Amino acid sequence: MVKIIPKFFRYFSLVALAITCGVAAAQAQSSGLVVKAQQAYMIDAETGTVLLSLNENTPFPPASLAKLMTVEMVLDALKGGRVTPETSYPVSEYAWRTGGAPSRTSTMFAALKSSVSVNDLLTGIIVQNANDGCIIVAEGMSGSDAAFAKTMTERAKMLGLTGSTFANSTGLPDHANKTTAKDMVMLAKHIRDTYPDRYSLFTKPDFEWNRIFQRNKNTLLAQDLGIDGLGLGFAEGHGYSAVISAERDGRRIYLTLAGMEDDKTRQEEARRVVDWGLTAFQKRELFQKDETVGSVSVYGGAASTIDLAVHETVGILVPLNNPDRLSGRIVYKWPLNAPLEAGYNAATLRIFSGERLLREVPLYTTAPVAEGTLSQNAAGALKELLFFWL
Repeated sequence: MVKIIPKFFRYFSLVALAITCGVAAAQAQSSGLVVKAQQAYMIDAETGTVLLSLNENTPFPPASLAKLMTVEMVLDALKGGRVTPETSYPVSEYAWRTGGAPSRTSTMFAALKSSVSVNDLLTGIIVQNANDGCIIVAEGMSGSDAAFAKTMTERAKMLGLTGSTFANSTGLPDHANKTTAKDMVMLAKHIRDTYPDRYSLFTKPDFEWNRIFQRNKNTLLAQDLGIDGLGLGFAEGHGYSAVISAERDGRRIYLTLAGMEDDKTRQEEARRVVDWGLTAFQKRELFQKDETVGSVSVYGGAASTIDLAVHETVGILVPLNNPDRLSGRIVYKWPLNAPLEAGYNAATLRIFSGERLLREVPLYTTAPVAEGTLSQNAAGALKELLFFWL
């Protein structure tokens, strides 16, 4: 069924596998690091290699990390021209009481019944973690905080953040607010990749509004680690969290840590895990652009098999010390029916280091396969039937 291209891999499997998180703790250990967090997920920005995974799909309350989704909504509206930096929204009593000065939460101190531009609201949300800024934006863009939150959830699903739902724009306590470590890493990467012209706001050191000066509330920025975003959170009963992007010597990582017992642990773990992620790995190139990886069976076609190739150079990061054996599996939905066009995304290559999934890469057909003749179809049907029973 599979023609193997001998390279770095020792086996391939054509069986569609459901990779679960049941061995998450072991995965974290096999990556060479044990963390003081309930959930953790880290990837290399260039290759997408998963460097650390621990309960990455287990939901937790995002708290202020939800503001990153609010920021994404505003940035998307700016990019699409639906709002401009000068668009101004009024400060309602609800926004003022729930997220402003009377709330005693993180706020930019927007004055009741004043108006604030989108540019200043965005800055207040990112730099000052402003709850009032979030609600003002939500009401201005969608009419209410609840309506905006519904759109946030829809937008999250569109971006592939399948484990996230939002009940409000702020992340203030609500049982319906939930996210995952993996979703937050995906969101962080999306924000930086999609809105590079606005990303520097995350490192803006301070912001003054309503004659009140406040420093950037992301205390991780002060560590000399190359951290340049993105946010911190705390949820009662669920602990402290962080979504981090860091770059050093041309390498960037994205990291989420959640479920830590206190801020001191968060600061220490951020330093330790970021440093490990940026220094403990080396890059290995596996396949060149358009290189054939393997072949799979085709049902009902003029040809019985089709070669599959990558459309981009495929590299991964492997540990500097004691690297595990690399292996790969070609996974596709069986049977693969003709006719097929060249360049059809027919399968996925899953790359493993030991038992740890490092990366998933789409595979594409290298040539078309026409529909077969009656005799070819009969022979193919017999072959597929035998394969199924075996």
